[in-house]
Amino acid sequence: MQTEKPLVSVLMTTYNREKYLDQAVESVLASSYKNFELIIVDDQSKDRSLTIAESYAERDPRVKVVLNEKNLGDYPNRNKAASLAKGKYLKYVDADDMIYPNGLDVLVAGMEKFPEAGFGLGSLQQDKFRIFPFLLTPEEAYKRHYFEQQLFHKAPLSAIIRKDAFDAVGGFTGRRFLGDFEMWHILAARYPVVLMPHGIVWYREHEEQEMQNNRTDFTVPFKYLKCAEEMIVSDSCPLSEADRQRALQKLHWNQARYILGVGKNHSRKTMREMKKLTPFSYFQLLTLAMKKPE
Repeated sequence: MQTEKPLVSVLMTTYNREKYLDQAVESVLASSYKNFELIIVDDQSKDRSLTIAESYAERDPRVKVVLNEKNLGDYPNRNKAASLAKGKYLKYVDADDMIYPNGLDVLVAGMEKFPEAGFGLGSLQQDKFRIFPFLLTPEEAYKRHYFEQQLFHKAPLSAIIRKDAFDAVGGFTGRRFLGDFEMWHILAARYPVVLMPHGIVWYREHEEQEMQNNRTDFTVPFKYLKCAEEMIVSDSCPLSEADRQRALQKLHWNQARYILGVGKNHSRKTMREMKKLTPFSYFQLLTLAMKKPE
């Protein structure tokens, strides 16, 4: 039986997702963990998404449905959903994804084990030395991402966030494409992060996702590299000065290789546009690309 105040607020933002919404909602309602609310915020869908969502609210008191007065877009709508949450933790499950029945149990147990953590991220692979869950300090999280294996590329589906931490950093900034990547950097600079087991959520890939722009807009991957550079040079970056320089060398190497690769294989115009966003000459880009950082 649900308590008056749920521990977890599951947030589902939707816009024209009638093909997938039933499965997404059913996956949440099938959770073995029961102390949650499910908040569905419809962003002025043109299909039956709102009707489908409201049908679940009529049957289950844990489901709340909100219709935005106007279309907000992806990240502003995520912030809107978070503003309505009553739980200690925020768990995004997008309207085209699903969570396994034990997913909330695993995520909540990990966060409760490490109350100092600001958020948790699911891993794609097991750790070589430790079993999940385990805690990373801000410095350890940045080191892991930049020198061992990527952490901050995860979508919101892979995360659970302490609501007070989310509110303290002001939510998502709204930067298109980069919102998740940027948010994990911001949170990890300020709070420890729990690494969670993999295999507790299911991410659907389809042609209607905005991420498909990565395949046609060659500036998008470069924007991630520039965002990473911003995070590394920020005053809030928890890395030592030596590690900052190592990370920057690696990023500049990747930027150079990417810019020159786009020019060689796709578009010289796009190459020139991206080069303007760096302080490097073409000769410097060539020099950087030829020597892989240690």
